[in-house]
Amino acid sequence: MFAAIDAAQQYLLLEMYLIESGAVADHLIKALLGAAERGVQGYLLLDDYGARQLGPNDRAQLVHRNIHIVYYNPLTSHSTLYNLYRIVWQRIYHGLYRNHRKLLLVDGKTAFTGGAGIIDAVDSPGEPGLRWRETMIEIQGPILGDWQQLFTESWNRYARQALTLPTVTPVALPNGQAGRVTVNEARIRTGIQRSLLKQLKTARQRIWFATAYFIPSWSMRRKLKRAARAGVDVRLLLPGPVTDHPGVRHASRRYYGRLLQSGIRIYEYTPRFFHAKTVLCDSWVTIGSCNYDRWNLQWNLEANQEIDDPDMAATVAAMFRDDFANSSEYTSSEWEQRGWHPRTLEWFWRRVELLSLKIRQRRHR
Repeated sequence: MFAAIDAAQQYLLLEMYLIESGAVADHLIKALLGAAERGVQGYLLLDDYGARQLGPNDRAQLVHRNIHIVYYNPLTSHSTLYNLYRIVWQRIYHGLYRNHRKLLLVDGKTAFTGGAGIIDAVDSPGEPGLRWRETMIEIQGPILGDWQQLFTESWNRYARQALTLPTVTPVALPNGQAGRVTVNEARIRTGIQRSLLKQLKTARQRIWFATAYFIPSWSMRRKLKRAARAGVDVRLLLPGPVTDHPGVRHASRRYYGRLLQSGIRIYEYTPRFFHAKTVLCDSWVTIGSCNYDRWNLQWNLEANQEIDDPDMAATVAAMFRDDFANSSEYTSSEWEQRGWHPRTLEWFWRRVELLSLKIRQRRHR
């Protein structure tokens, strides 16, 4: 990604949820400033909540005539207590909408998307055990026009001046693969969700499902269980004990029992925190920012790259097999023998999950 910024000639678009001061952010800022000095126009669309740990010195460095920054859904103050008051009492519904997308697009020629943010956990040189397990994908070809349009729509929603960019030249690649961009925007646009449910329903050989936060809808659970009972190889690859949100992990484990009874295989990744978001259904692949949990699908802006191609599917399948080999698999009998302590945590965090759903439902009455 940084090499693409260093090679930029006209413009670059960065849409990012999580960005924190540190070594990785320093590397990014250095690359952005270098591009800006070359006359490259940089457009940064940062989620205001996700960027709250970007320090004042780093923000000051980004003040440049060729670097333009817009913050999505500003929270007004970065005081934790103030924002808690504002979200819970003043603007509970509006403040929860976040831009969770991760995109870098350079000169309309190449783009990157996936699950990684601009944080040191993505690349911890001195402490590899703390490095998150991420998946990113590099994109080229005519599909970049759709990614650029998506960025422009989001930018224009919060910017004072509309963004006008050169049209992406639709040059087909000689060995290109069929794909499309899918989008979720709370309940306004649900392309990611609808596309996934369709693939879960039509898969005949395998459904390998990797996500960092597994809080599936009833419809998603039903389709996964039906596929497993029909003989489809259904596997879930989820975070193990190392996670940034233990409560979400406990809530997700509440679903394990019935999924295992349906014949679904469940793996928990153990070496480090698993933050990738990838689904493989037969020869169809989707990679992007979406975790497919209820919170992401109901509150966040998300974007994924879909590819329907046997070669790409084979590459992703090999990646899954490596991750399965570094994971612990649960059996139904092992799961039933777990102790009272994890059961209590699962029960409690499941109640928290249900409360958040009730808040969302009241919003749409």
